[in-house]
Amino acid sequence: MSGPVRKGLSNILQKSPNDIVILSSLRTPITRSYKGQLKDAYPEELLATVLRATLAANPNLDPALIQDVGVGVVLSELGGSKAGRMAMNHAGIPSSTSFYTTNRACSSGLSAITNVSHQIATGMIDVGIGGGMESMTRNYGSKAIPTVLWPALRDSEVDDVRDCIMPMGLTSENVAERYGVSRADQDAFAVASHQRAAKAQAEGLFDKEIVPVHTRFQEVDKKGAKVGEEQNVTVTKDDGIRANASLEGMQKLKPAFKENGTSTAGNSSQISDGAAATLLMRRSTATELGLSSSIIGKWAGTQVAGCRPDEMGIGPAIAIPKLLEYTGLKTEEVGLWEINEAFASQAIYCLRQLKLEKALEEGRVNPKGGAIALGHPLGATGARMLAGLLPEMERQGLQTGVVSMCIGTGMGMAGLFVRE
Repeated sequence: MSGPVRKGLSNILQKSPNDIVILSSLRTPITRSYKGQLKDAYPEELLATVLRATLAANPNLDPALIQDVGVGVVLSELGGSKAGRMAMNHAGIPSSTSFYTTNRACSSGLSAITNVSHQIATGMIDVGIGGGMESMTRNYGSKAIPTVLWPALRDSEVDDVRDCIMPMGLTSENVAERYGVSRADQDAFAVASHQRAAKAQAEGLFDKEIVPVHTRFQEVDKKGAKVGEEQNVTVTKDDGIRANASLEGMQKLKPAFKENGTSTAGNSSQISDGAAATLLMRRSTATELGLSSSIIGKWAGTQVAGCRPDEMGIGPAIAIPKLLEYTGLKTEEVGLWEINEAFASQAIYCLRQLKLEKALEEGRVNPKGGAIALGHPLGATGARMLAGLLPEMERQGLQTGVVSMCIGTGMGMAGLFVRE
């Protein structure tokens, strides 16, 4: 698959020896930063857990055949490269395998999966892992917005220069104001996200994608001080889902970013901790290794597009049409959509712009909830979304799915995947 991506649904669904296929896509639970059960875990600990689970899920693959591991990371010190490499080796992947991290903000996990796919497509490697890791508990805080900048940038008279460091909550407010997304619609959207996630969790729909994390946990009080004894825990499920979320409760929350604004802690994504990993290889390699029966899907193309930094949330509404044009698909030919809920305002705008409101009602957009309910562990989110997309495509009997998200500083990214 060294040339352009094959266009049109019939061509995309055909199998080729050069396809970039997926053998597993797994994630840890996603838990609330500072309060959740993974708050005392290290990001590399989460990465090692999901990499070890990837090897366990593919017992007939010699780990030495994995040639490169790419991991999306946003906040970790030194980009997480040192600790990530150590975690890879700790998980049982040998030192002969190379490792790197990548940072494209909220799309870093999807970027890593795409990068590995490109490496395979161009013949650079045959087998690789793309994923993401993030502990916002350990690395968020003052690192979220740079406090020291080159004065030429900080004091620029060009709006699009200065706006790259605009707090994401304010970009959400801009989208709501400019495109007429009301507070009532945002609150209703947030409640629905929690309801879908709670239903999916109760029905065990996350079980196939989640691997347990064995780690430490110590309770904290309302001021963040540790109380009680540290405990050994096994974390098996997402803990940001509010099964009792109600419209009345959402309406009581105050604006979080702007006086008289509409974005609140309830209708915005949660800061979270978690990791995810996807094993990819060329189809011909899978055939040679006797692993064809383990193929669960394939990567079929990715596109990224830029937009104004001060309304970065509209990114999916720009990237998805670009992906559809690139792959020759029509909107109605996409079976399932995972569109990141960074904020209800931008998610609603994108669904309206893409004419996906009916698909949302039919359970084909974020059917198991999104980041408002599940959380948004920056570097891991794109890979987390793919881990949820594939089993849901299988459950609904759908062939094609898209993962998309907005990206801080003003971008959108979208990737197409096919189920087998």
